[in-house]
Amino acid sequence: MSSVVYTLYGFAIFFMVFWCAMWVVHVLALVAGRWKLHRKIVQVPIYEAPLPGVSILKPLMGVDPNLFGNLETFFTMNYPVYELLFCVEDDSDPVLMLVHKLMEKYPHVDARLFVGGCAVGVNPKINNMHLAYESAKHELIMISDSGIKMKEDTLLDMTNYMSDRVALVHQMPFTADREGFAAAYEKIFFGTVQSRIYLAADLLRINCHTGMSALLRKAPLDEVGGLKAFGIYLAEDFFYAKSLTDRGWRITVSSQPAMQNSGHCELRSFQARLQRWAKLRVAMIPLVIVFEPLSECLLLGACASWAASLLFEWDSLVFYLVHILLWFMLDWTLLRVVQNGPLPFDKLEFVCGWLLSEITRPYLFAQAVLDPLIQWRSRVYKLKWGGIAEEVKAKVKY
Repeated sequence: MSSVVYTLYGFAIFFMVFWCAMWVVHVLALVAGRWKLHRKIVQVPIYEAPLPGVSILKPLMGVDPNLFGNLETFFTMNYPVYELLFCVEDDSDPVLMLVHKLMEKYPHVDARLFVGGCAVGVNPKINNMHLAYESAKHELIMISDSGIKMKEDTLLDMTNYMSDRVALVHQMPFTADREGFAAAYEKIFFGTVQSRIYLAADLLRINCHTGMSALLRKAPLDEVGGLKAFGIYLAEDFFYAKSLTDRGWRITVSSQPAMQNSGHCELRSFQARLQRWAKLRVAMIPLVIVFEPLSECLLLGACASWAASLLFEWDSLVFYLVHILLWFMLDWTLLRVVQNGPLPFDKLEFVCGWLLSEITRPYLFAQAVLDPLIQWRSRVYKLKWGGIAEEVKAKVKY
């Protein structure tokens, strides 16, 4: 056999092994989802085990139609001791009016407002939160994005997972029920692609942390300089999680997913988020350039179909169609597990949203690789290998 034939067989074996590995990821995600998500909270009496106080950092910028309701859920949580630290960069931001209104409506809730931020790095989120972080009263810090909607027992659920060996408890990203195809598209992505990797990684104790909603121990962060030490990165959530795991701490996912409930829901803006996240992953872990596109259903199915035809002389078209059907069915099952209730759309919408998600993601990833600049609101950044960011002067597109 010639070297070309050996090379072809080598690629075929690699594709089949990778294909099998992705099915293992599917199964692990379903097992982890069934085992861990939506557990009933068993609350220990406070006189037996007092609950720790929590300082909740809420970085805010701008107003959307759902923001008032989302923020209000933080004032109505069933948790004995916590404080709300609202962080606003610009003193002319209209969000200040909403915060003041809520603080007046719930005067019994310990809430403070920090305006102006502090430039400790290139990351605007950390700059916005720095003053509040330094002023936090409690040992546990919660970082929560503006679009997150809480249940009354969400904070209790998260603190229940904060054991002596755990330094970070994070919620798996998901979305609240909203109307429209764009909302269905987002829910399908977070309930299939994102949940699959997130749940499997948590089961295998691999760092996949996203900072939408996370509960952290402040002391281990302060040992390396606090949040400001990660201001050189845009993906600060990944790097402070890595800092904790590198020093022997564990991170874990809580049983309640993070309910994103932004009032602005558009296909184009969400696809821009997907591209931004892809750019961050490529800069942090360069091997993502090879393995992430290959993990996509359609591309992996095509490669595995060719490999099965070469190695086993199976019909490649039949193999490909069965592959897509099984992937589709497992994604539907995982979404139902994560949703834990009726979906806000029918099966036809799921088929359309799933197909659009699977078809467009390889294209969005290719665009992300070809255009390394990251636009974050009104700022533009360039990433270096290793994830370090620098702000650049560039024209911002609106």
